[in-house]
Amino acid sequence: MTKTNAGRFFEDYAVGDVITHAVPRTVQMGERALYHALYPARHALHSADTFAQSCGLPFSPLDDLVTFHTVFGKTVPDVSLNAVANLGYAEGRWETPLWPGDTITATSEVIGVKQNSNGKSGVVWVRTTGRNQHGAVLLSYVRWVMVRKRGDGPAPQTVIPDLSGSVAATDLVIPRGLDFTNYDFALAGEPHRMSDYKVGEIIDHVDGVTVEEAEHMLATRLWQNTAKVHFDATNRPDGKRLIYGGHVISLARALSFNGLANAQLIVALNGGAHANPCFAGDTVRAWSEVLDTAETTAPGVGAIRLRLVATKGTAGELRDDDGKYLPDVLLDLDYWALMPL
Repeated sequence: MTKTNAGRFFEDYAVGDVITHAVPRTVQMGERALYHALYPARHALHSADTFAQSCGLPFSPLDDLVTFHTVFGKTVPDVSLNAVANLGYAEGRWETPLWPGDTITATSEVIGVKQNSNGKSGVVWVRTTGRNQHGAVLLSYVRWVMVRKRGDGPAPQTVIPDLSGSVAATDLVIPRGLDFTNYDFALAGEPHRMSDYKVGEIIDHVDGVTVEEAEHMLATRLWQNTAKVHFDATNRPDGKRLIYGGHVISLARALSFNGLANAQLIVALNGGAHANPCFAGDTVRAWSEVLDTAETTAPGVGAIRLRLVATKGTAGELRDDDGKYLPDVLLDLDYWALMPL
């Protein structure tokens, strides 16, 4: 009998299964340093204890996407080791800040399966929950991934989950103590508050980042993401290693600082799609569209709903006349962030 793990194939998933993911991970300031080295991330609340304390927090939490990447990485050996591609997200909520020294664990429940028409792969939906050492939920979200079949045998019965189109503003969890009453716009880097943004506004974030193979490999190792499509160039017919979709998310979020420097905390992930693959050598640019705004119960704190698009093309261009994503579009992400009113 083999002692190694070949990963799950599509036939191995059944709705209702709950998977406990190995291995717990304690995160420290090293993860912050590496995150800021990999991405041009510079939102003030995630950069300085003094700024976070002026906003009512005890010190600066780790970037919200550090939580996402670490939880995501825990799930890969059980959910997407044999993935063809990660497809999308829904119903994501950050519920507790991630502090240096916290230990992250993760579980996933299979909530949907559907074989593809080619009979060689299928889509699996899972609801993943990441917790800290106290059992508090850090992050929960749904994602769906295309997974190879082991053979030509029968597929699980199709179940497609009914997912919400967005997280309601009233369901957003605001970190305890957060207060933007005395927010320092000069130190944050831009003067724009939530009332300066209008629904439908398009923001071109101007800058671009060319993706290198080395930084992508460092990122996937950092987040312990072992999906074969990211590491093994023989795993795809074109002989290319697919850039981890979360890497593109973090690049786009970091680029969005130019125009959205005061969108300090990500608190919900309404939906998202990796529209086209990203490979080393691609230059990633980003633009955002304001979808909604809302007040919260926290002093001086508003919530802004944004569409974040990573693209190799032009700002504001998303779909063709048939409603399909344009070939240059890499990511279409819908999220809520917290911003001074």
